[in-house]
This record gives sequence, structure tokens and C-alpha cells, in this order.
Amino acid sequence: MIQPSPEIVVGIVANAASGRDIRRLTTGASVFDNAEKGSMVARLMAGLGATGVGRVLMMPAGGGLAGTLIRRLDSRRDSLPYPELELLPWRPTETARDTDRAVRELLERGVAAIAVLGGDGTHRVVARGCGSTPLLALSTGTNNAFPELREATVAGLALGLVATGRGGPLALRREKLLEVSVNGGPRDVALVDVAASCQRFVGARAVWNAGDISELIVAFASPSAVGLSSIAGLIDPVGRYAPYGLHVRLGDPETAPMRVVVPLAPGLVVPVGVEWHRRLEPGGVAALGGGAGVIALDGERELELREGDRVSVKLVAGPLTIDVEQVMLQAAQLGVLRGPITSAVVAEEAQ
Repeated sequence: MIQPSPEIVVGIVANAASGRDIRRLTTGASVFDNAEKGSMVARLMAGLGATGVGRVLMMPAGGGLAGTLIRRLDSRRDSLPYPELELLPWRPTETARDTDRAVRELLERGVAAIAVLGGDGTHRVVARGCGSTPLLALSTGTNNAFPELREATVAGLALGLVATGRGGPLALRREKLLEVSVNGGPRDVALVDVAASCQRFVGARAVWNAGDISELIVAFASPSAVGLSSIAGLIDPVGRYAPYGLHVRLGDPETAPMRVVVPLAPGLVVPVGVEWHRRLEPGGVAALGGGAGVIALDGERELELREGDRVSVKLVAGPLTIDVEQVMLQAAQLGVLRGPITSAVVAEEAQ
């Protein structure tokens, strides 16, 4: 094992509120509790320490997440070279403002990469502020088209190899973004989808009624996804790294030219009518709606619209993410992680 270096610093944003929205009540989504999130961060740090990362800066988190993490680290620090953990020194508000603030501070502190534990919404907030700093996207949310559901120990190894400069030439992938502007004003972003809804207020934010949606634009769409992007995925799948997106106009499933049955949320399968769909090319701009309502970004209602507001959506290059499979494949091919089995490793495996 490589001795961790305090000069190599990685950031972690773990959203204590992810996986706990209103869809737990309105659909069949399961709860991703904070004890498991804390355990995931500990496993992530085991991989980071084994690859030489010496320090971790982490967004403060309530709900027992930080407590679970600290107890786990304290109980096992003698057997594994965990990095030193520093929680950013402020009280969390349990809102998206925490994530915005944490990303700014992590960049100011010069982290080599940022691990994100959350759903599509959490990753969207990180992506709009992370610049060129690579992201490790781990799923702990409700709709998870963007982040991956992956064992955190392996993800930590891949993240550590990238942070220490041994990730290889195929370690990073360039994602797509949907830039959203109302009346030419300040831009917000979505990583997966932008939807126009007839709902008049942001309210509980989450979208779970397909009948409220009139239009949908996706950066990518898999037929095996859950959420709004699955509508596009079941009509005309768009690869995650395909150089285009898709614009879909929805309608009444009883009268529209096309009808698809989609998993709109965990445990919720509904019919959706499709009037038409067309590709959105890189740099291309699509207009949404024109009536009062709201715009949902990555499945969460964010922007309230008045009658006559003009909404434009542009497909652009997005953040860099770490390709765990490619990093670990190259590590195997080049023998990056080969070495003698130490007593510390044996002790860890025996527990």
C-alpha cells in the first residue's frame, strides 16, 4: 500500500437529504438512509487511502451521516491508512445552498477531484459550479440517470488513482449539459432532462405526474432509466456520449400519434402520449412552452414561469466525470495496484 500524502486532497459532497423526497410517499421509492451514506463515505475513504490520498475535505452533513462516518473511521483507523478527514466548518441548512457553498470552498482549497453522493438533483448543483474539476458520481438518490450505483470501495480506488495522476488517458469522460435561460436571463443547467410543466408553483419540487408535462428535452436517454428521461429513452434512445440530445412534445395518451408506457418513478408505471420528437444538435437551441407553469430540471421543479415567458434550452459540453471501469481496467493492465499483501490488509479482510 502507498503511504497517504497530505498534499493530495479530494473533496466529498454527500447530500444527507438525497433519496428522501416526496416520491417516497407518492410512489414506491425506497429510502436511502444516512447510516448507509456514512458507511459509503468510509468505504470510499478506504480506497482513497490505499492509493495515496492524504486528506479529504467534506461538506458538513446532518441527519446522522457525519456521526456514522466518524465512528466508523475511529473504529478502523488502526488497520487501514484512511486519509485525514476535515468537515467544512459551518452548520448545514439541509438545502441546495449547502452544495453550492461546498463546491465553491472545495475548489478554493484546490481539491484534485470531487466525489458526489446523491441523485440527479445533487449532481446537477455540483456540475454547474465544478468547472474543470473531475467528478466521481455515486448514486444515493431517487432518480439516478446520471450517477452510478457502484460499490464505494472500488470507486474510491479509481478516484484515488485519478487524484494521484495514475488514472490513465481514458479516465475522464466529457458529459453533456442542457443550459436553460428564461427571457435571456441568468442560465441554469440540467444534466439529464428539462421539462415544461403546467403546475404553477415549485411546491414539493419533485415531478411524478406525466399529465402535467407538455415538453421534454433530454441530454441523454436510456430505455432502462427511471424518470422523465425514460420517456425519450423508450421513443428514440440517446447515448450518454452521443453528440446530440432529443426534444419531445407530449400529449394525451388517448389521442396522441404515439403512446408509450414508462417507469416515471420507482414503482410508478404510466402511459404517456407523444406528439412528436426531434434531435437537438450540439450548440442547438430549443424553445419551450410560452404559458405559465414551471420548468423542472433533472426531475425537480425549479423555475416558475409567467404567461409569455420565453424559455431557451441549449445543448453544450458539461463536466468531466471519472470512468471507474476504465481506470480499474488500466490499473489491472499496468499493474498499478500490484504489491505485497500487508498485515493491515489481512486484518481488514478478517473483520
